[in-house]
Amino acid sequence: MHNTRQTLIAVTLSLTLTFVPFLAFAASPQPAKGEHGMVVTAQHLASEVGVEVLKKGGNAVDAAVAVGYALAVVYPTAGNIGGGGFMTIRFKDGRSTFVDFRERAPLAATKTMYLDKDGKPVKGASLDGYLAVGVPGSVVGFEMAREKYGTLTRQDLLAPAIRYAKDGFVLEQGDVASLLGGAERLARDPAAAAIFLKPDGKPYAVGERLIQTDLAASLAAISERGVDAFYKGAIADAIVKASGEKGGILTKADFENYAVRELKPVTCNYRGYEIISSPPPSSGGVIICEILNVLEFYPLSYLGAGSAETVHVMVEAMRHAYVDRNSALGDPGFVDNPVAKLLDKNYAREIREKIDPFRAEVSQELMPKGFGESSETTHYSIIDKDGNAVAVTYTLNGSFGAGVVAAGTGFLLNNEMDDFTQKPGVPNLYGLVQGEANAIAPKKTPLSSMSPTILAKDGKPFMVIGSPGGSRIITITLEAIVNVIDHGMNIQEAIDAPRIHHQWLPDTVYIEPFGLSPDTEKLLTGMGYRLDIADTTWGQAAGILVGGKSLAEIEKGGGARYNGAIDSRAAAGEAIGY
Repeated sequence: MHNTRQTLIAVTLSLTLTFVPFLAFAASPQPAKGEHGMVVTAQHLASEVGVEVLKKGGNAVDAAVAVGYALAVVYPTAGNIGGGGFMTIRFKDGRSTFVDFRERAPLAATKTMYLDKDGKPVKGASLDGYLAVGVPGSVVGFEMAREKYGTLTRQDLLAPAIRYAKDGFVLEQGDVASLLGGAERLARDPAAAAIFLKPDGKPYAVGERLIQTDLAASLAAISERGVDAFYKGAIADAIVKASGEKGGILTKADFENYAVRELKPVTCNYRGYEIISSPPPSSGGVIICEILNVLEFYPLSYLGAGSAETVHVMVEAMRHAYVDRNSALGDPGFVDNPVAKLLDKNYAREIREKIDPFRAEVSQELMPKGFGESSETTHYSIIDKDGNAVAVTYTLNGSFGAGVVAAGTGFLLNNEMDDFTQKPGVPNLYGLVQGEANAIAPKKTPLSSMSPTILAKDGKPFMVIGSPGGSRIITITLEAIVNVIDHGMNIQEAIDAPRIHHQWLPDTVYIEPFGLSPDTEKLLTGMGYRLDIADTTWGQAAGILVGGKSLAEIEKGGGARYNGAIDSRAAAGEAIGY
């Protein structure tokens, strides 16, 4: 497994920022193999932490918690204790649950807090600094999952993260590329600069060691005293103090009142596979299922991966589903989400009947009546010896979040408030144009695209999948599923394959470099599509396939029990099985 990761690092030595050239998926490496467990994350040290927990007898939830804390140290662009996220769990007996530890709007938040006196959005107000920060949920989310479903102690699971923060870790190329991408932004905040830049203000280089003493102290306090150390003690006090001094609205009551929600996952069936994914306040599971319901009618395996016909029906399914996502969904504590309707197979049939087989639709014509997220999230997938599977997606939202660290705490804070609708019809960081259902309100959770997903077949775990990517998380996860089930790719090929994306508005089909042939692009243009051929890739999916590396190997038998794949776009990541 280490040889595979070193090969990927060699391929990506020339990358800038966090993007990997298309060259990386010219020939996918073989998936990692394991018989007793598998951990796939965007940072190799965090993957090692997860595997060690499994080897000690911990279950998949234990490993997920340890990995979450470890990523907060070794993957600061998105790993966090200053943000929040979602955890989808499928237990070995077939039960499943969903843990919502997403950030919440502060008590003092208002619907118009990012608008000027003329009702226009204030540039950067929802992205930079303390006014952009939602109340973090990661610490209480991890602790709730551990207490209810884990087997090891909090001290056991935090120890590796504390060690990497206190003693430091040696930076490799992927780590340095990530820090370099955020250097200019981090330099604006003295507390952040003191951690992530060298004393002379320059970025760290390959082979240097990143030590995070304040973060080690914060993690040690959590290890000793649990969630109260974060939400009721000195850590919360420091964040509230910095927020008050620097234009934010966070209060101690925001931290003391934060509560995790445990919800029923969204489920649907696609060609005999059970999909288990994220419910509102995430749009991910609902919209993945809505798109799959539309696609189920079409013979995608016959039409072929990347053909004009396949791209056409996928884009139209995405277009209709994102209309629903952006106009109808929101925090279930504030909005009556029409989940049953959106998951109905008859509703999918109604959408199919609107799809012209020869022409692109026009997004503006689908505008709902009365209608006026960053690639720097991270996802990890884990399965243990008993078949318990966990998919976790958590985030700071934008790269390095709001770019601020409360002095003495050692960790970055999120800018998750940008995921709300600042004003109906105005796009957010990811170009999403959203409606009133996602308007800002105190204690409300912003609508998310995060899609930690688990698939089962015949009552047994089949696949664990998810990705970062802002508004593109849904389509990244969807395409990995379709690539395995419909196109017969192995799990690594399915994740590495070039991606397309459409999100209703803007009315554009985004395509990764060399994602489609010139002939296919010409056919799609002739159908009325506006194509945007990107010069960079997006997403960093992490997946596991059970029983073989592909459907063909599963059906043949004799494949490894667990087959893991980290996206070749993820320079620092690794899939490790044992």
